[in-house]
This record gives sequence, C-alpha cells and structure tokens, in this order.
Amino acid sequence: MLRAAAHSTAPARPTALPAWPVAAALAFYPLWWALGLGVLIFPIMAGPMVVLLLRRRQAGRPLLLPPGFGWWALFLAALLVSVAALGADPAGTVAEHASGRLIAVVYRFIMYASMTVLLIYTGNLTEAELSRRRLVRLLAWLFAITVAGGVLGIVAGTFEFTSPVEYLLPGSVRSKGFVQSLVHPYAAQIMDLVGGEKPRPAAPWGYTNTWGNNFCLLMGWLVVWAGTSRRASARPLALLGLAVAIVPAVVSLNRGLWIGIGVVVLYVAARYVLMGRLWIIGAVLAAALSLFVALIATPLGDTVSARLDNGKSNGVRSFLMQRAVDGFVESPIIGYGSTRTTIGGRNSITVGESSECERCGNFTVGGNGQFWQLLYAHGAVGTIAYLGFFGYGLWRFRRDRSPIGIAASAAIVSSFSAMLWYNAIPTPLAFMFLAYALLWRNEKGDTHAR
Repeated sequence: MLRAAAHSTAPARPTALPAWPVAAALAFYPLWWALGLGVLIFPIMAGPMVVLLLRRRQAGRPLLLPPGFGWWALFLAALLVSVAALGADPAGTVAEHASGRLIAVVYRFIMYASMTVLLIYTGNLTEAELSRRRLVRLLAWLFAITVAGGVLGIVAGTFEFTSPVEYLLPGSVRSKGFVQSLVHPYAAQIMDLVGGEKPRPAAPWGYTNTWGNNFCLLMGWLVVWAGTSRRASARPLALLGLAVAIVPAVVSLNRGLWIGIGVVVLYVAARYVLMGRLWIIGAVLAAALSLFVALIATPLGDTVSARLDNGKSNGVRSFLMQRAVDGFVESPIIGYGSTRTTIGGRNSITVGESSECERCGNFTVGGNGQFWQLLYAHGAVGTIAYLGFFGYGLWRFRRDRSPIGIAASAAIVSSFSAMLWYNAIPTPLAFMFLAYALLWRNEKGDTHAR
C-alpha cells in the first residue's frame, strides 16, 4: 500500500517545451559564429529538441505536425532514394567513387533533418513557452545582425580570425574551403566583379549569396517588430536600420538580393491593396523615390550601374543551368543524389580551376540555385515534393492577413525567386521554416496551450 501511495503522489512528468533550444540558437548566433559553430548550431540544438519532443510525447501530450507535412516527408524520402544514383558519372562531369560524394550528401541530409526538427519543435511551442511576438523579435534581431555583418564587410573586408572550433581541427581538414565556410569567421568574400577585387559582405552567414538570401528572408520581421512593439523607439530604430541596410545591400553587388527585395515589396503591396489598404501604394512610391534620390546623390548609384554593366557570372550561371537540365533529362525521376563537378569550364574541358583563376572551371552543377540542385540531385519527385510543401503552405495560409502572416508568406514567396540563384541549405531553409511555423501557429492560435 505504501508503494501504491507513493506511486499515486509522484509528480507528473513535465509536458512543457522549453524555448531555449530555439531562442539560444537565434539570440546568440553571433556568439556561435565567433566560436566557429555558426550553422552547426542547428544540428547541435536539434538533439535536445528531439529528446524534449519525445519526452513530451511519452507524457501523453500529442505531437503536432505542420499542415502539408506529407509533402515534406516525401521530399526526405526522395533524398534517401536518390542516393542510389550517387555512383553515376554523368557526361562532362569528373568521375568519382560514390563514397567520395557521400560526405556532402550526409551533410545536406543532416541539415535537412535538423531544419525539419526545428520546424516541428517551433510549431509545437505554445504562446506561454515561446510567444510569436518574441520569435518575431528574435528574427528582427537577426536582420539587424545581418546588416551589421554587411557594414563590417564593407569597412573591414579582410577581417577574419581563427575560431576556437577551428583550432581543434586537424590542419588537413580546416584548410578545405567548405570547412572554412563553416568554422572560420570572416567578414566578406573578396571578388572581382566590377574591375578590381572588392569585399562583398558575408558575415555572419559564410557566403555573400547566403547573406543576400537571408537579408530578404529576415527584412520583413524588422518591420513587423516595429509595427507591433510597445516601445516608442521601435519605429525610429526600424527606419534607421532599413536606411543603413541600403548601403551593404547595394555594395554587396548582389543582383539576386535586389530582385528579392523587389519581390518582397511588390508582394506585400499587392496583399495590402487586396485588403483595401490603398495607402500602401503611396508608401511604396515614397520609398522608391527616396531610394532613387539616395542612389543618384551618392556613389551607390555608380556601384549599381557598374554591376549591371558587368555580368561576369551570367555565362557561368547559364552554363550550369543547362547542365542541370541536361542531367535532369538523363535521370528525371530520382536525379543523381548530389551535385557533380564539371570537367573544365564552359568554353573548354581543358580549362580548370587553378591558383591563378579559382573561378575558371570545375564548376558545381547544382551549386548555383536550390531549384537546379533539386532537379539535378533529386529529380522530379524531390523537386515536386519540395515545391509542393511550400506551395501548399502559401495556399493553406492565404487568408492570414495579420502582419505576421503577410511577412511570413512574403518570406516564402521571396524564396521561390531566390531558388533560381541561391541554395537554401542551411540557414535560409531555417528562416523559411520559422516563417512557416509562424503561419501554422497563427492558424491554430494557442489552442494547444496547457
């Protein structure tokens, strides 16, 4: 009887999900970057997220899956099935054993799995555990960090240092370019695009293209934060932040970023017009006029003109797009399981990468945009499933007219244009999933709070 009484009075296993795995990954991202963890923080935090979700499930509380998750599950399955073609050597690509390509495949799958856990975990959090307002504030903070990283890239383009994690790696490992992008903090990538080598902002996201992609995905959250914050200084700070953001956005010479900003603005304007709020037209025109004046009154206008007149990457992109389509035609169902390296360059198979010209050849098919990587690496099944998940989300949440709903859907819409020239792994996909989680939580409100 004593044993039975003790059992009946034992405290129930806690069912609440703590916010710290999500909040710590986002709030302290600059610290993770400086330590050399950077994007690795997401798979690191996925571990405790899984444990906490399983613990709550065992306590009898249901585990919710996002709407349309079947599409994403199909994509993950396509990812695994496509590994069967990993040993194939498509025409015009460097021959390599399947085992040599496995590291990149494992890395991408770990990242996809980690982001999936992030989506499910964030979507299962209640308002009491991590409010939507707080999550918006964290995303706005990361936009501010992105802008600060852009400014750092401009004023101190050669700034870099050896991280603690980098010190722990063997020299043969940490010298590899891909590993450097993960563990070696640097402010900018130095490139020659408009005559002479110039720094292009990259901190704290590793690559200039990723910096530009995240800029578009995060910018709307600063506006939402300013519009919903109770602080009187929120709106002036947001306006100042957006004004400062123009400089690194232009100096980055990132045409994909410029297009992405245009997509976000036009989408948000269209949504507000459909809601009958025609004042948005005047606001967009005023912002466009201010930007035009800033460009003609400062050297930024010359920078834009120089970039538009020097499309050095156009030929390479066209070449890689064609190779991706050719590969898709040859293996249309499951793709090739991963990217491939071309033999030579776009003009000759005898032209390759060298110390004198790192961008002359040996290009990565599928490395010039998420869409092309999906087609080439995972075929029709993977591509349709990936697009189907985000497309379903946009349709499912189309009636969400809240500031969070519009900003989140705008971020996902911008990712559809960005996927033509940017890859989504890892951080852009994280921010796409967090936008999706906010839409999902907006729909269900706090009905599953305990």
